[in-house]
Amino acid sequence: MKHRRIPKRRVAIAGAGIAALVATGVTLQSAHAAPGEPQPETLSAGAAGKLAHTLTATLKGDTAGSYYDAKAKKLVVNVVDKAVVDQVREAGAEAKVVKYTLAELGKARQTLKEKATIPGTSWSVDPRTNKVVVTADSTVKGARKATLDKVTDALGDKVEVKRSAGKFSTFIAGGDAIWGDGGRCSLGFNVVKDGEPYFLTAGHCTEAISSWSDSQGGSEIGTNAGSEFPGNDYGLVKYTSDTDHPSEVDLYNGSTQAISKAGDATVGQTVTRSGSTTQVHDGEVTGLDATVNYQEGSVSGLIQTNVCAEPGDSGGALFAGDTALGLTSGGSGDCSSGGETFFQPVPEALQAFGAEIG
Repeated sequence: MKHRRIPKRRVAIAGAGIAALVATGVTLQSAHAAPGEPQPETLSAGAAGKLAHTLTATLKGDTAGSYYDAKAKKLVVNVVDKAVVDQVREAGAEAKVVKYTLAELGKARQTLKEKATIPGTSWSVDPRTNKVVVTADSTVKGARKATLDKVTDALGDKVEVKRSAGKFSTFIAGGDAIWGDGGRCSLGFNVVKDGEPYFLTAGHCTEAISSWSDSQGGSEIGTNAGSEFPGNDYGLVKYTSDTDHPSEVDLYNGSTQAISKAGDATVGQTVTRSGSTTQVHDGEVTGLDATVNYQEGSVSGLIQTNVCAEPGDSGGALFAGDTALGLTSGGSGDCSSGGETFFQPVPEALQAFGAEIG
């Protein structure tokens, strides 16, 4: 039987994210190398991510996060103990001495979770400011705002509070992409499980829709095989028809980007998103392990970016070169005035479903 390719229009459910992280009001000491001392190595974002993982495993509690300086092409590693500065430099990164450990910032996050899990809020650690950045959308007002202010004030300079003009949400929109009963989403990445073809999309898509086609009212191409939302935001769909399923992402210019593997995002890394509503947009990773409190519930462990997205883009692919990074979850904003978006990390979804890129 002749294979049928899914149209270049990929599925998505809406989202934009949270406000970009900006360093304000913080005094941090940079431990720059003196003449004759090891200088930070010039690194690609991928190499910086691997080095960050190695240093975190080696230094453990002595590190307080890291980020990629894309302009200088170097990895910056936060440390709380000056005694390990030389070790960071010798490994090829720049060391920055900061005030708070990740454990201390983690306690602040736990306090927010326990006392301020309010719909319309989100938080993540910004390694560039050594703070937990809390964002409240336009719905957080009155008693909700008073509660949030009380909790964040008590946390002092461990947190920075921002406002978003939009509303954190997930959307299933009418439009032209992969369709289900009552809405559409964007296909994220084609994967393989037990030798059979599947694809990943957002969990809030698969929670709402169980059978999928590649056109509105078209014949079925796949059915749900797994779904989790809230908590996480990933869904797995098994192909049920003889449909072409290349491991690539549509670039909406007549070409595609081949995807050969999945990987972890790095703060400061340049990334690309593809979705069926707004097509292709670039941006930067601004935070990791982010929590966003949608009206439907909280989702944690997300990649936070300043990439824009709109209704119909959710479930779509976030990638860097041939590496799959995330699935569009949601957020606030749009691609006219700007906005930010949260993404479910792909490696976690693959592990949960026992699948692999392919």
